[in-house]
Amino acid sequence: MAKGRDDRSGVSGVLLWLLPCLVAFLTVGCSGSEPSQEEAEEVQSPTDRPNIIFVLTDDLDYASAQKMPEVRSQLIEQGTSFENAFVSFPTCCPSRATILTGLYAHNHGVKGNSPPQGGFRTFRSEGLEESTIAVRLQEAGYQTAYFGKYLNGYADGDPSHIPTGWDEWYGKLDEQKLYDYRINENGKRVSYGSEADDFYTDVLSSQATDFVGRAASDFRPFFMYVAPTAPHEPATPARRHQGAFSDEESPLPPSLNEENVSDKPSWIRGIDRLSNEQVSQIDRVYQQRLSSMLAVDEMFASLVQELKKAGELDNTFIFFTSDNGFHGGEHRIAVGKRTPYEESAHVPLFIRGPGVPAASKVERLTLNTDFAPTFAGLAGVEFPGDGHSLAPLLSGDEGTSSWRTAILLEAFANEEAEEGLQANLPDYQAVRTESHKYVEYENGEKELYDLQADPYELDNLYESADPSLIEGLKATLDALRNCSEEGCQEAEHAS
Repeated sequence: MAKGRDDRSGVSGVLLWLLPCLVAFLTVGCSGSEPSQEEAEEVQSPTDRPNIIFVLTDDLDYASAQKMPEVRSQLIEQGTSFENAFVSFPTCCPSRATILTGLYAHNHGVKGNSPPQGGFRTFRSEGLEESTIAVRLQEAGYQTAYFGKYLNGYADGDPSHIPTGWDEWYGKLDEQKLYDYRINENGKRVSYGSEADDFYTDVLSSQATDFVGRAASDFRPFFMYVAPTAPHEPATPARRHQGAFSDEESPLPPSLNEENVSDKPSWIRGIDRLSNEQVSQIDRVYQQRLSSMLAVDEMFASLVQELKKAGELDNTFIFFTSDNGFHGGEHRIAVGKRTPYEESAHVPLFIRGPGVPAASKVERLTLNTDFAPTFAGLAGVEFPGDGHSLAPLLSGDEGTSSWRTAILLEAFANEEAEEGLQANLPDYQAVRTESHKYVEYENGEKELYDLQADPYELDNLYESADPSLIEGLKATLDALRNCSEEGCQEAEHAS
């Protein structure tokens, strides 16, 4: 799809003028002078560096991701599954801000989906758009392109705004609408209707695969960020996929509609047990969510096919994940996220690419703070952040003793009134280790779970646990709660 390309003619001319600088960027920067022979010999050829495609779904839980046939055959079976991948602040905008910056929410300051403490306006007003991983990769000579949902509230500002760092921009302006929506296509607002071929995920697929075909003919590697809105509510499937999962029942974990919540914090104790009708609705929502993901699954297959056609598949890393998980009745929470529980913070993460072993699994703790450092590492550039590059784990070697043993989970209430669960859930900070989770709420309540003996978080052990265990977890949490950059990396090794 070539919409909006004419708008970039001036940018293309500037890039051609700057070509000597781009060729020499790894050693001499953009000084306007020719590199010396010695410097030129040291420069890494752009073609030696891999392409990177990052696919970020919206509210996709770990279990549902396994139901997608193309993702399974083209990604899970051809790459590595990260079994313990988490997001630190399991809410859309804070999580997306972390992905772009490599920072925990307490450092980037986007603490919700809406102003005054969250959303696109906070991200932009704090100057965070000037220092994202896209800016760094573009400076390093990568072609950069964004497709899909950006940050919550993006359309409320200037709908023609294109953030710094992106050569091509296809930002969705009507966040969750799958028909009758608008896209900012390289600065031009383009409206789509309600015909079958206007279905958003299909349009997104066309735009993304078109870019792959064009970018492959360029001497520079490319970085693509592809953000479909599925399976976020209303989880509208393409018409061809309506009813595709009508016989699928939602999972039945022991925590579903939890009977005894007397040891849970007050915000859980205040939730009534789900009615039969609510449980039936959870099944319907689950079926809709799976059906809405089938178009994303097809999009993924199209991207792989286009990479094969262009001869770029073997030189491309593909990441597939979600901005947060999703509750489906666990702990009486019918729908939602933002909680410290596994259903909310645990996300799918699958990666394939050069040197990544097929059909392999990694059990180490990973976090959304890791994406920006990983992209930078693959590109051969530096990028400051709170996370770790996943590169040591991509070779299939989990034996490294230097990998983290703890992560921080955190959530902050926005000053703007929220409804339902969002209003009742207090701020919290938690430490999640390989074996335990310890949560401290702003109101003084606490939770402790032995995740090896109790993976569904049914029994809060805080009142009965060995004090030395709590003391150690609290010390790690205290080190993490206000950490930054190297301090975070050190604290994550403390437990």
